[in-house]
Amino acid sequence: MSAVTTLAFATDRIPSGRREQLATRVIFLVVGIVMAGFAPLVPLAKLRLGLDEGALGLLLLCLGLGSIFAMPITGILTARWGCRAVIAVASVIMIGAFPFLAIADSWLSMAVAIAVFGASLGTVDVAMNIQAVMVERDSGRPMMSGFHGLFSLGGIAGAGGISALLALGGLSPLVAAIVVSVVSLLLVGLSLGGLLPYGDNGQEKSPLFVLPKGGVLLLGILCLLTFLAEGSVLDWSAVFLTSVRGADIGLAGLGYAAFAVAMTGGRLAGDRIRMALGERRVIVFGGLIGAIGFAVVLLVPSAHAGLVGYFLVGIGASNLVPVLFSAAGRTRDMSPGLAITAVSTLGYLGLLAGPALIGFVAHLATLPFAFVLLSAAMLMVAASYKVAK
Repeated sequence: MSAVTTLAFATDRIPSGRREQLATRVIFLVVGIVMAGFAPLVPLAKLRLGLDEGALGLLLLCLGLGSIFAMPITGILTARWGCRAVIAVASVIMIGAFPFLAIADSWLSMAVAIAVFGASLGTVDVAMNIQAVMVERDSGRPMMSGFHGLFSLGGIAGAGGISALLALGGLSPLVAAIVVSVVSLLLVGLSLGGLLPYGDNGQEKSPLFVLPKGGVLLLGILCLLTFLAEGSVLDWSAVFLTSVRGADIGLAGLGYAAFAVAMTGGRLAGDRIRMALGERRVIVFGGLIGAIGFAVVLLVPSAHAGLVGYFLVGIGASNLVPVLFSAAGRTRDMSPGLAITAVSTLGYLGLLAGPALIGFVAHLATLPFAFVLLSAAMLMVAASYKVAK
């Protein structure tokens, strides 16, 4: 099969080029920076507001709820007003809300700030993936993995950057957040000229929300399983290494670091890998490597082996979501914009539900058994390679 096939996007337009490719990369980078930059602010908010774990958990749920409410309608918004307008407006709201996450002085004000931040973040996420599919189509070659690689790179820069500003620069949380916001806003401003002024014209008259169907539903489920595994590594990798392998906190924290480095490297090289192997092999090998990685974590009684296992999970999972998004953009079951919206929303549900589901299974059975289910989820993704036809 060809790496990129014709999509049902608007035909009365000039095909995108290098400027649009660069702008897409910049937006993915910005979203990664801002999203990950929130992580170091969470423990500070817990201390500032005097929250226990339960209250903090409910607070963080507002981030997901905001995103889930906004993501399903983003495809329609881009069809009516174009990717440029939607990304620009939502980015300004997202970046503007970011400093408030560092200063909100009550649970309610923090909940509102997080919900607004989550809704705008979810909107930009879907819109930039719609732009990415159109830009990839116009280029005639795989580009989605590279775009997502910039998101992962931005995540490392965002979390590391704001942590460095707080620890090494001695800045207050508000000043550190403002620095991140200013840099992010400048990057968005520089990318505006390359953002597409149109969206998917096949859905301009569609209702605001359409349930996924056919192959799109399968793609969404596969994305959900992949994000479920990724979210579980984020929240449970260190817990597994400390509680099951007896590792100290310092070593356990390297579990997610190994995963993130592998994920970033795999995505930055992913477009070349897709061209060399084809999308079906990327899905098969990626799912198998991810399953093997979880198996190493489970079966080898060593914390250091666990780090290797998490690294393998990162390598395996790195290009699954980009391939699934590209496949969604080519589907004939729904218009491309609606398909990407549906797949993004289902994937985000997996990211939100994954950690809670692992905790529930661990409570009923054991944490190692929960990780067995994660390995099985990756095997299910590998077995579904026909979706990439």
